[in-house]
Amino acid sequence: MRLTRAFVDMPLAIGQRLALPDATAAHLVRVLRLAEGDACVLFNGDGHDYDARLLSANKRGAQAEVLASRAVDNESPLRIVLLQGIARGEKMDLILQKATELGVAGIVPVLAERTEVKLDAERRAKRTAHWRNVVVSACEQSGRARVPDLASPLPLAEAAAGLPTDALKLTLDPAGERSARTLGTLPSGVIAIAIGPEGGWSPRDRETLGAAGFEGLGLGPRILRTETAGLAAIAALQSRFGDL
Repeated sequence: MRLTRAFVDMPLAIGQRLALPDATAAHLVRVLRLAEGDACVLFNGDGHDYDARLLSANKRGAQAEVLASRAVDNESPLRIVLLQGIARGEKMDLILQKATELGVAGIVPVLAERTEVKLDAERRAKRTAHWRNVVVSACEQSGRARVPDLASPLPLAEAAAGLPTDALKLTLDPAGERSARTLGTLPSGVIAIAIGPEGGWSPRDRETLGAAGFEGLGLGPRILRTETAGLAAIAALQSRFGDL
């Protein structure tokens, strides 16, 4: 029987008794109907799963006791960072969810010239918090014990400039000279994959990517939607070099 996994943003240790965060308690008690004495698994992103049992569970909240700790070794040998042009609504949620399940190490939401989603400071903070919840939920479901880094939305030039200098930088291009088969050996550092928003990269965006050292990666002659492109590229690279 698969135990319920729940994320808690706090240090965890064997023997510890803790009040679960309100959102976590509500999910375990109200949604999953766990009761006092039931088992669950907690994780906080440190690479371990923590076996726990509920000491109390009611409408006011829930308390748990940590019983054991287990190292979880299911991270990909590839450090893939997805620079994703911000897509609208559920499309962005889908991209973040599936990229997390496929094992990316980090995600940078990118503001490009053709980005249709407009974010002021307040909306940017709320959207980033929502996206982090999507990523954490995907970790809960997929068994990951490390949460991918999620940056606040950045302009394309700033996102590209923030990458390690030795990163392999790729952007999808049906005419790209690179392919998963011709990349050679396993890259030793970060692989950055840049995916445009719904409207694609503008000519100025492409100049920015070229100046930052991005190369075209071909995945066939067809043009992929933004919610397909990054996931297809991640899966292809994971199949070639990673653990898929």
